[in-house]
Amino acid sequence: MSLGSIFDIAGSAMSAQSVRLNTTASNMANADSAAGSAEEAYRARYPVFSSVQAQALRGDFQASGMTSMGDAESSVRIDGIVESARPVEGRHEPGHPLADENGQVFYPNVDVVEEMSNMISSSRSFQMNVDVMNAARSMMQRVLSMGQ
Repeated sequence: MSLGSIFDIAGSAMSAQSVRLNTTASNMANADSAAGSAEEAYRARYPVFSSVQAQALRGDFQASGMTSMGDAESSVRIDGIVESARPVEGRHEPGHPLADENGQVFYPNVDVVEEMSNMISSSRSFQMNVDVMNAARSMMQRVLSMGQ
């Protein structure tokens, strides 16, 4: 692995953590939004990531025409964003303007404490990748200054 590929790996990880931060922010922004039915209620969303290098280790690189592990790209891939399967919360609030005929109002399945821990974790991961990029840049500068 070359020193230059470290920037690609850290950059793709920073991109992935940005998506994670955005979905977490969206979940928190919609945590208290009410709906008139369970189908209309907001559902928490979570990004799904995979490591391209892990796929190469399993042998998928042969199917793509790569001849050796050195040809495999290393990065973090965003496979998509999925909705949580947890049920939404129904509350009996007959005076609410969105209440159905039974007086039920439905609220998202967002756990604010879980979302806060996701936000802290993703911001720390982002910062760690910034530190990796800075360390790699510093190493490259030291190598260049050796020739002087």
